[in-house]
Amino acid sequence: MVIRHKANGAMGVTKVMGVGAVRRKGFTLIELLVVLAIVAMLLSLAAPRYFKSVDHAKHTLLVDNLRQTREIIDKFYGDTGRYPESLDELVDKAYLKSAPVDPVTGSATTWILVSPRVGLPGKVFNIRSGAPGADRFGRPLGDL
Repeated sequence: MVIRHKANGAMGVTKVMGVGAVRRKGFTLIELLVVLAIVAMLLSLAAPRYFKSVDHAKHTLLVDNLRQTREIIDKFYGDTGRYPESLDELVDKAYLKSAPVDPVTGSATTWILVSPRVGLPGKVFNIRSGAPGADRFGRPLGDL
């Protein structure tokens, strides 16, 4: 039933529900399933790209950590005439604020320390990642 009325000089329409009519609240099961299917489809498209970008960011951070730590080792050698005995010595002598963390493994203890040639003092000439796997170009992470 529709009732026409005049309010403030303008014609208006009011809908009146019949006796026994129930106003619907909420969503039907079909509507919820359709929405969930759409959300699942969107997630299946976005999730692989997200995780790929997270791995790429970790590899980029690993390369930068290696570059900076190698520069610090070279500066230590330039200042002292020898290579450090450990990464902790670089922290103790204030060359580093803290031991670098391998972003792929999430640990500061998985680094592979490369010794200098025979006859050079010290134990840390170079540093490599102990993380398994390869970067996006196929290079092993331990060879970066």
